[in-house]
Amino acid sequence: MTIPANLRYTASHEWIRTEADGTLTIGVTDHAQEALGDVVFLELPEAGRVVAAGEAIAVIESVKAASDIYAPIAGEIVGANQDAIDAPESVNGDAYGTWLFKIKPANAADVDALLDAAGYEAAIG
Repeated sequence: MTIPANLRYTASHEWIRTEADGTLTIGVTDHAQEALGDVVFLELPEAGRVVAAGEAIAVIESVKAASDIYAPIAGEIVGANQDAIDAPESVNGDAYGTWLFKIKPANAADVDALLDAAGYEAAIG
């Protein structure tokens, strides 16, 4: 299982990458996609939606179960990955290469409170 050191993580298994323009790109971790099994459906948030940290804002469904995806921090959704919606199995093929949505953070410093790779690895055991 891979846990890239350049990303931040949540205990609910989302990864977060800060982009050059300050937006955050979010996806689900390799650990999450392994636990879910074959992903068959994604419901992602629409651009313009304002979200609170920890709010359930998307759904990932596999042959085993449906799970919520949570906003790692407060902000505004600025985009969703239509390619992932059209081919949800891409999450299984490349969890860190398949982003799900992007957020413009209300407070960029909130990212610092998220788990680093070592913290996420410790959290999942």
